[in-house]
Amino acid sequence: MRTTLVIAVLAIAAPVLRADAATPISDLARNTNAVVVGIVDRLTDEDEFVLVDSTRSVRVYVGPAFVPVTVGEMVTVRGFVDDDLRLEIYAREITGADGTTHTFDHRYE
Repeated sequence: MRTTLVIAVLAIAAPVLRADAATPISDLARNTNAVVVGIVDRLTDEDEFVLVDSTRSVRVYVGPAFVPVTVGEMVTVRGFVDDDLRLEIYAREITGADGTTHTFDHRYE
């Protein structure tokens, strides 16, 4: 049921979020820049969340900033796919369905 809901929401919002330029999460390659579109499935920490599309899920890291999205929100994430054991995107930019954009530089000061 959850997968069906994700697919339905993605199909409706995809034109708004330019899903044609996005990579399905299942096709992400490590050590590459990527753009993915999905729904925020859950917050795992103050600086990390899980994004899900119709193919898979991936952790998205925004640190050292706080997560600027909410569970259930449709977002576009632009970032770098890490080469660790666990698949994870270091977000450089997150854009919500309403057009709000958040950028991250990952500076630790």
